[in-house]
Amino acid sequence: MSKLPLFVAGVASLIAGVLLPLAFAPYNLWLIAFISPALLYLLLNQRSPAQAFLLGEAYGFGLWAVGGFWLYTSIHEYGDTSAPIALLMIAGVALVMGLFNAIGAWFYRRFLPESPLTFAPLWIVIEWVKTWLFTGFPWLFVGYALISHGLDGYAPVAGVFAVSAVVVLIGCAFAELLRRRWFWLVPIIILIAVGIGLNQIRWTKPKASPVLSVSLIQGNIPQDLKWLTEYREKTLQIYAHLSKSEWGRDLIVWPESAIPMFQNEPEAAPFIEEMHEIALAHHSAWVMGIPYLDLSNQTSTSTIDPPFYNAIGGLGDHGSGLYKKQRLVPFGEYIPFAGTLDWILPSLSKTGSFTAGPAGQAPLHVKGHALAAAICYEVAYPNLTRLNAQDSDFLVTLSNDAWFGTSAGPLQHLQMVQMRSKETGRWFIRATNTGVSAFINDQGEIVKRTPQFKTAVLRGNLPAMTGETPYMRWGDLPILLISALLMLIGLWAKLRYQR
Repeated sequence: MSKLPLFVAGVASLIAGVLLPLAFAPYNLWLIAFISPALLYLLLNQRSPAQAFLLGEAYGFGLWAVGGFWLYTSIHEYGDTSAPIALLMIAGVALVMGLFNAIGAWFYRRFLPESPLTFAPLWIVIEWVKTWLFTGFPWLFVGYALISHGLDGYAPVAGVFAVSAVVVLIGCAFAELLRRRWFWLVPIIILIAVGIGLNQIRWTKPKASPVLSVSLIQGNIPQDLKWLTEYREKTLQIYAHLSKSEWGRDLIVWPESAIPMFQNEPEAAPFIEEMHEIALAHHSAWVMGIPYLDLSNQTSTSTIDPPFYNAIGGLGDHGSGLYKKQRLVPFGEYIPFAGTLDWILPSLSKTGSFTAGPAGQAPLHVKGHALAAAICYEVAYPNLTRLNAQDSDFLVTLSNDAWFGTSAGPLQHLQMVQMRSKETGRWFIRATNTGVSAFINDQGEIVKRTPQFKTAVLRGNLPAMTGETPYMRWGDLPILLISALLMLIGLWAKLRYQR
């Protein structure tokens, strides 16, 4: 492959990137997770740094143009953007996100020797950077494809990045076998055996306390109606009706923004009080998603609008707490650089934005249990979920994936929730507007789920978990240190060889 003309290699790299999304849900062709990075590894062989940059960009563009195409639904159908402009915007996102692979490929060929032991660690650093640079867009990590496929045993030890590292390393090691470098069979066998062995360990265990009976309410409110003022009452009626048969269970959970208005608005306040009283009368706790207007510092003479949050609230019998979303969606929940961009887009100054919640928020509490909360795509951030999950019995996430229609986005999102359960050794309670609502056990397995785009109620009896996985304690630090060490050794070896 190193002798292919650059144009041909570029096309091959583009195809390799296009293939990787097929490894994830809903396609689940997980073997492609090994093949796709290995193809890029081979294509970069003996390339100049400049050529590697182009090949990396081609790979990243293909990956994001296909893997992130679910954005088209929200941009075109719900963002009222024409199809050509929406496609151009998707292409722009793919070009920008492709820079991660482009810069990584350039760095690889400029500073590191060609080896799976340098390529795989660099891949992990690139994935990790995607979780925080420019607020982060942590999607399409290779390790997600291996949830429930053996090698996810590394997840509770060192997180999804460790799974990605092992998958990429094994894939590149198989590529080396094509060059008759048979010694790479040894690390392949060891990595697979260790992954399977780790899956036999249960890092957490159920508490002795009784199981928690939970009902998830999936209202299936159409996205084009959800925020219409005239549809508010209908929305509240749907959730109240679906919950009638569920009061009496320990916990009733409504999805993100199930109450589509601030808590103090005339329609909302009496409704919330009514549901709270019903929950108290039936000895049920109630958790719901709601936009929360913080009036704590407001006075009659205040001239500054109070901050508002995308929030989860706990009420009812032994239900309490308020969680404010920490990671907001750029241009969806807030406008980045709004003040800076006013001179270009003056309308931005008139656009209200959610406020990000503070770090270190206390968990919700229901029936004597601590529920670590996450809203929507916050679960895509491994370290954020890990930090929120400290000292928790369960994890709960509320979402509204109706924005992405029938695309792969909602099912990719669900796959990430599975990985967070595996990493933390906790059951995840996932309530969504249009699906998939689900109960996911401490091993990342979907125990029960709803169909998409159906009004549904999902019931389950869940055990509270106790104990701590290594990932809960150490986070991403071990795999990042190992990756940095391998790259430093590679850099030293290359410099010494060049002398």
